[in-house]
Amino acid sequence: ARREDTSTPQDRRVRRMQRALVHALIALIGERRYESITIQNLLDRADVGRSTFYAHYRGKDYPTNVLSFPASPMAVAPAPAGAAVAKPLGDLVICPQVLRAEARAQRKTLRAHWAHLVVHGALHLIGYDHERDADARRMERREVAVLRRLGFTNPYVSA
Repeated sequence: ARREDTSTPQDRRVRRMQRALVHALIALIGERRYESITIQNLLDRADVGRSTFYAHYRGKDYPTNVLSFPASPMAVAPAPAGAAVAKPLGDLVICPQVLRAEARAQRKTLRAHWAHLVVHGALHLIGYDHERDADARRMERREVAVLRRLGFTNPYVSA
């Protein structure tokens, strides 16, 4: 039995935008062996307001804009012999409250900031990080290049 869709038209538009963005992003980052990224909106989680959620995953007691969780090897079902295996890249958990506050503070559209956080999180899923200055510059260059190909401006340039 199918569940009744109780989402709003805006929720459905966001999901469509996310799916399109994910498909384009996977192609652009050159990770064609992956077929999906799951994006979870923290509003859907019962533990969103609890600082323990962030403390557990980030070691911080405040919300962050995006968390990235690479897919485990167990997430892939065995493929028939000779068949190509497309697998999930991982999960992104985005906190819309933080996203909206950041977009407002940075004078960005919500759409542009969503795109930036999805690209940023996906790059984490394939191994990029920004712990060291050189790594941060490398990741930012890749973000800017992917976002440009998706039709967005450089997120690191002030409006």
